[in-house]
Amino acid sequence: MSSRMRILLVEDDPLVSDAIVRGLATAGYVVDAVTDAESVQSRLDTTHYDLAIVDLGLPGEDGFTLVRRLRREGSSLPLLIVTARDGLDDRVNALDLGADDYLVKPFALPELAARCRALIRRATAATANEMVVGRLRIDLAGRRAIDDSGRVLELTRREWSILECLAHHSGRVVSKERLIQAIVSWDEEISGNAIEVHVSRLRAKLGDAATVRGIRGLGYRLEDA
Repeated sequence: MSSRMRILLVEDDPLVSDAIVRGLATAGYVVDAVTDAESVQSRLDTTHYDLAIVDLGLPGEDGFTLVRRLRREGSSLPLLIVTARDGLDDRVNALDLGADDYLVKPFALPELAARCRALIRRATAATANEMVVGRLRIDLAGRRAIDDSGRVLELTRREWSILECLAHHSGRVVSKERLIQAIVSWDEEISGNAIEVHVSRLRAKLGDAATVRGIRGLGYRLEDA
């Protein structure tokens, strides 16, 4: 499930931020880091995230205010608080404002990764772990694509990430920019032409089980072959 899931980290301590980014990257996540609450909305406006990790002691608008604002604006993005504040009042306040979990520093990175998995799993619990498009069965939990003969398709990591993103938006057009977000992090670059190459290879592997249809000027849509 964690394959290319994208997390927004809001943390102003560069050492802590770097450790979290590296640790969660090892666990299979793409992590984009910002240092203040004021940068969050612009990221949310342009990028899809599966989870946000928020420090309480931010410069300017603090973590409490950020959580309150996001919930008042109707955001359902899972929010995990990470902070050195271990007081009961702070925990209760954060959870009452709308945070989904609270982790006190210092913490072990495996525990952080486990909490991320749990929160994302909870948020997507209503989504089936398996989808069927045409004659293709997509096992989201097992990260497998299986045709109607029972053959498991041999997909690269990027091909799977593209298929997974299209499956989550089945029947809808997904832009090239959204597909790029699904397979790379901020410190990587990939062109629209490269996406076309990956999509072309994915199409070939899908065969007549399903198809990735290009919609000129808009993007791609996963549909029956």
